[in-house]
Amino acid sequence: MTDGSDGGRLPRMVVVGTTVFGGGAPFPGVLERSREVSGLVDRMAAAASGTTRGGLDLVVLPELVAGPPGPVAVARALPLDHPVLEVYGSMARRHRTYLVVTLDLADGGAVWNAAVLLDRAGDVVGVYRKAHPVAATGSSSFEGGVTPGTSFPVFACDFGAVGIQICWDVMYDDGWQALAAGGAEMVAFPSASPATVRTAAHAARHRYYVVSSTPRDNAAVYEPSGLVAARLLGPGVLVHELDLSYAVLGWSASLRDGLAFREAFGDRAGYHYSPREDVGLFWSNDPATPIDAMTARLGVEDLRDQVARNASLRSRPIAPATPS
Repeated sequence: MTDGSDGGRLPRMVVVGTTVFGGGAPFPGVLERSREVSGLVDRMAAAASGTTRGGLDLVVLPELVAGPPGPVAVARALPLDHPVLEVYGSMARRHRTYLVVTLDLADGGAVWNAAVLLDRAGDVVGVYRKAHPVAATGSSSFEGGVTPGTSFPVFACDFGAVGIQICWDVMYDDGWQALAAGGAEMVAFPSASPATVRTAAHAARHRYYVVSSTPRDNAAVYEPSGLVAARLLGPGVLVHELDLSYAVLGWSASLRDGLAFREAFGDRAGYHYSPREDVGLFWSNDPATPIDAMTARLGVEDLRDQVARNASLRSRPIAPATPS
């Protein structure tokens, strides 16, 4: 997507909300839990009102936030038409946001660890069924009777393309790769684990944002560079505004760790660069100027193009060195 009359990709700002919630607390019941979550989403919306977008675009909630705990999947499972899903739909509708909520879903005679994507009207856009539920050591049963999913849908939202992965999916690359191949620009990652290393690696390898939501220790927005844009380390909510039109730039002498962007464009450009990692994410804050025009003006090369160019050079004959 460009919208820049072929001058490149204009800014496409998106506001995401996530939370660290539920860790260690007794489950209060399905409806009471939905009321607790509703309060969290209200807090996200209040924070989002101060962004340039003025509101939320996507809310991601932790794994299995909506349903009861327990060792047997069928006892935990709720159908898609359970009244509590309407409560979550009302949250999405009230704040005009997409919302990802997970539960053990009873459907077709099976139970799935599933993420339901709701649209801004509170209607179901689609369902992702966790492909890699966990069988505990010594058990051949996945999560007390959960059936593994087999597909990795990419959902078309009004702001961009969204995929979903859940918790233990992080240990396998098949879903993340399939979402990239399907054009995902952002991956919602509800999880019971706050783990970060593999999550960041998937974001960097496949060049999309990842928004995690967990019950403890860490919820984060990972950039397509693999860097963390924003992080929450304890209970609460996190709201972050990001741009789906960006460039990932590696080290170059002319870039000077991003200072060249600041000198050339001032506040019209934004960036998050790590000298420790020699990589950064760059975007345009100017609604009339594509990020591609900015990188072209400075003569810098997107990291993906740089890697591909160097790989192609390896296939060319190399002339033997001659004494000078």
